[in-house]
Amino acid sequence: MIESLKFFGKQWLPPVIAGALRGNRLGRTRFEGPYASWSAAAARSSGYDAAAILDKVLAAVLAVKRGEAVFERDSVLFHSLEYSWPVATALMAAAARAGGQLNVLDYGGSLGSTYFQYRRLHAPLASVRWNVVEQEHFVRSGRQLEDGTLRFYETTGDCLRENVPNVVLASSVLQYLQQPAEVISELASAGATYLIVDRTPLTGLSQDVALVQHVDPAIYEASYPMWALSEQLLRDSLEPAYACVTDFQSPEGRLAVGQAVEVEFKGMLFERRR
Repeated sequence: MIESLKFFGKQWLPPVIAGALRGNRLGRTRFEGPYASWSAAAARSSGYDAAAILDKVLAAVLAVKRGEAVFERDSVLFHSLEYSWPVATALMAAAARAGGQLNVLDYGGSLGSTYFQYRRLHAPLASVRWNVVEQEHFVRSGRQLEDGTLRFYETTGDCLRENVPNVVLASSVLQYLQQPAEVISELASAGATYLIVDRTPLTGLSQDVALVQHVDPAIYEASYPMWALSEQLLRDSLEPAYACVTDFQSPEGRLAVGQAVEVEFKGMLFERRR
């Protein structure tokens, strides 16, 4: 089992940039490739200023905590709520099956962006625990946001020692891990009723494809290696423990990268087999 997000180090995209793909469009974000390997794509990428990104995200989340906005995404404040209804439905279905108990393992969840986005929907539930597994420097800042419901952990193992999640959420994160298959296996081992993969670039190819993402300059000047994941490999990796209940297109939609790669940003809802 991979115990720490630090294992990936610089290979994991900072959450504020990943959050750009949780918006309603790609803007001026662009993609290059395919490349022969992750390392080849990384060699064509520039990196980022981690401290500056964290400061922006923290300031935005604290504004949400003060009631100045209803949620934030990639450090931008929003004053009206937006939901992905397939994700919302899965969260509430898990709670219904557990007598009103919702316990989420939010892998790569920044400083609780999705928690704040959906918390009004979950207010009537009997019990909510929202557990974010993040990089060490995000966890340090996240500690000041903990409120008995929202909690932060550096490793999946730390989270599972204190929680029995009925939902695992991986939103806009798997594509930025050098070894996503290992993390998928780790998350599946948590044994949650539902596993949600959201905002993830998928292809109809038989293998994952390495690309470079150039972030919209309005967000940040940066570029990163990333995977366009094989949808079939992703489904196969969760069998036989999980069955795919449904899939749905993310707002980012479809795009072509070069002459060889057709990418569709999708979400997928997996239910644990009984």
